[in-house]
Amino acid sequence: MNKSKHTKLIEKQEKLAVIGLGYVGLPIALEFARKMDVIGFDINADRVELMKNNIDPSKELESSDFDGCSIEFTATLEDLKEATFYVVAVPTPIDDSNRPNLGPLLGASSTVGKVLKKGDYVVFESTVYPGCTEEDCIPVLEELSGLKAGIDFKVGYSPERINPGDKVHTLQNVVKVVSGNDAESLEEIAKVYEEVVGAGVHRATSIKVAEAAKIIENTQRDVNISLINELSIIFNKLGINTYEVLAAAGTKWNFLPFQPGLVGGHCIGVDPYYLTYKAKQVGYHAEIINSGRSVNDSMGFYIGKQTVKMMIAQGKDMNNAKVLIMGATFKENVSDIRNSKVIDVVNELKSFAVKVDLIDPHASSEEMMHEYGVGLSENTGSEYDAVIVAVNHAEYAHLKESDFKKYLKDGKGVFVDIKGVFKTEIKDLEYWSL
Repeated sequence: MNKSKHTKLIEKQEKLAVIGLGYVGLPIALEFARKMDVIGFDINADRVELMKNNIDPSKELESSDFDGCSIEFTATLEDLKEATFYVVAVPTPIDDSNRPNLGPLLGASSTVGKVLKKGDYVVFESTVYPGCTEEDCIPVLEELSGLKAGIDFKVGYSPERINPGDKVHTLQNVVKVVSGNDAESLEEIAKVYEEVVGAGVHRATSIKVAEAAKIIENTQRDVNISLINELSIIFNKLGINTYEVLAAAGTKWNFLPFQPGLVGGHCIGVDPYYLTYKAKQVGYHAEIINSGRSVNDSMGFYIGKQTVKMMIAQGKDMNNAKVLIMGATFKENVSDIRNSKVIDVVNELKSFAVKVDLIDPHASSEEMMHEYGVGLSENTGSEYDAVIVAVNHAEYAHLKESDFKKYLKDGKGVFVDIKGVFKTEIKDLEYWSL
């Protein structure tokens, strides 16, 4: 009797490989490696060397998280030939025109296609539009392997649900959506993931359904946040504090607790563009999704303008104005700067000739300079006209009004609290939040 793919992996007769060891790929590779033999592959040899020394380049995992794992890290294609079950977890960014950039995904598909054998499985985790796995990825696998999907090898899709910086909603305790190109592959893929996901798996009826489920998770959040952002602009014109309105409205049992803010990163700020791109391909212009994206993409510039208006109202000399921005990453308590909307605030202030200093306890100045042409300031003084708390890192949570006053000229000036966390703390400074 032939053993199933799942059984062969668990009995360590075969190996599983994870392609792409970023904030998604590395955690799942390590979880699999507690149950089976794993090959962790990444094209970045420097990152691979760090992982060989139990260091997570994304700074999400501790050294102890590597303990007890049967995993071989490599950047060598030849090593991948030992695997029979491939999990692809590479990023799916957008280009400068907000169109899907499938370069990394198709590159990974090419990598797998070169080592694919009869009987192998390939599961994609990257966030894509419905149809991408079957229409874009499988043809690459077939062309380079000379094999036929569904006959010679099986394909599935299981979208990642990892939330950077979140120690509660982890891989193990969030239900995993899985799918396969047929009933057999669905069941095998589900059993493999059930080994590492304690919360269990949801078997989607098709690969396209699983792709669509993932893409609307972040699209729904994006649209909801855009509504609150738009409301915050209206309330600001009416002289009403948005957070006080939300606190009052939130007493109703079915009010959704979304809050205004900068919407960046490589998920919420990116995924909706994949869906609108596919919608356009099939002849539909996505009105609500595109409108939501427009609102959220404009918030950094809006915050910059509001800060300038407040400084002018205080009689500040804009030719010599200085602003300190605290926080540069796309969200709190992470080091990831990809698609951070803080840079929009920086650029808007600079368009008014304002000098901007940017600090962040988690971000890399070198990465900021490479990505945005703006480095982090090593030294801060007490000559600022305004302070903007852009990202609510834990390191800022304990700060008092007196701490912020130290940055400002004569202890006076504008204080911008984007997420409204210091609204009860600030008494003397000119305060504004979304």
